[in-house]
Amino acid sequence: MPTFEHFRCPLNRYTFQIRPLREWVERTCEGQVLNLFAGKTRLKVNEIRNDLDPEMPAAYHLDALQFLLSWNGGRFNTILLDPPYAYRKSMELYKGMVCSPFRQLKDAIPRVLVPGGLVITFGYHSVVMGKSRDFKLEKIALFSHGGAIHDTIAAVERYRP
Repeated sequence: MPTFEHFRCPLNRYTFQIRPLREWVERTCEGQVLNLFAGKTRLKVNEIRNDLDPEMPAAYHLDALQFLLSWNGGRFNTILLDPPYAYRKSMELYKGMVCSPFRQLKDAIPRVLVPGGLVITFGYHSVVMGKSRDFKLEKIALFSHGGAIHDTIAAVERYRP
């Protein structure tokens, strides 16, 4: 049975700017981390940073799917999936550039993740990697922002091929 954690915290356009959420992520990550939609916040983890926006502090500025399909380095222990949660947010954050379809991203992830590795997914919904891709849900964290603002849901899954 997955564990559940709940946090009350303010909302920020950049997910990892939210201190309780950032600290939770830093505690949860294991080993070499791929931050696929890095944004502007550097985490206190061993991360490879990718962000489509060339103005963000990242080593790579590729579409997330392009990054996954072209990566020929070592496999990652943790992958952070924090894509824009809605089409409007995608248009706002990436200056009109649309990100790859999420299903294709999820299908490409096992190629770059070590067996036993983690995927931590963020969004307004509890969309996860799922059993069909050999992932087991271990933890759910709910970050409540108050009022009529959508909560941020984080799902932690372990790859069990």
